[in-house]
Amino acid sequence: MALKNILLHIDSTRACAGREDAAIALAREHEAHLTALYCIGQIHIEGWAEWPTDLIEQQKSKAAEYAQSALAHFREKAERAGIGYETRSVHVYVNRIGEQIALHARYSDLAILGQNDPDEIPAGGPRIVEDVLFASGRPVLVIPYIGAPGQGRKGGADFGHNVMVAWDAGRESARAVNDAIPMLERARQVEVVAVNPEKGVRHHGDEPGADIALHLSRHDIKVDVKAVEARDMGTADTILSRISDRDCDLLVMGGYGHGRLREMALGGVTRNILKHMTVPVLMSH
Repeated sequence: MALKNILLHIDSTRACAGREDAAIALAREHEAHLTALYCIGQIHIEGWAEWPTDLIEQQKSKAAEYAQSALAHFREKAERAGIGYETRSVHVYVNRIGEQIALHARYSDLAILGQNDPDEIPAGGPRIVEDVLFASGRPVLVIPYIGAPGQGRKGGADFGHNVMVAWDAGRESARAVNDAIPMLERARQVEVVAVNPEKGVRHHGDEPGADIALHLSRHDIKVDVKAVEARDMGTADTILSRISDRDCDLLVMGGYGHGRLREMALGGVTRNILKHMTVPVLMSH
């Protein structure tokens, strides 16, 4: 198992620079090819065809300029880092940006996206992460809008050394752990945390976390296991608090959702983690 083909979604938001640094650092560490994808959002509203042609063309031209500038900036960084890379730009209606990223992500090992900045909603709206998570069939690495640990240091972002695995013995969690193995193999410390685990064959087993720890040990990954009882605090808050206390720089967890009018909506823990995350989060569904 290896990370050799990574997709990075870039845009014109302020947070994109940190996301690029994290993606380039990860590609360099794993000697992976990095593809930067920019989705040029097209507005589609009722009566658009009747709008003045020059106004429509002006909007399209401005969007294309933003894309060219963002891709040029990425290429400069990638060249300096000496990684293998390519850039892509696609025209797509703004409400289909997540769908388009998911399509490209299917042909990669990992998709890197950005956490929503409450002060700057990207083109495509706030659902991009969940659209890609539920539709791509690939793991998603979400970078905080404040940047990844090590941001600003020489050499760029630096994370994935002290990893927390949020383990609940579910299929999404199992998928996330296996998708994260290439990163866990390079970590200095990995802690498997089960919050309020239920014992038994259908749940976590007699020793919560022991089975997944044994699985990882056969990949030569040494882990510590911790079962946390947190009755007065929600699961997401418990995870985030422990990340801070343990100075973790990467969280691995399942990405959960539930049906809503033929769509998938984020589950409560997943939604709260993505809203309040302070370190990169690798999720799989």
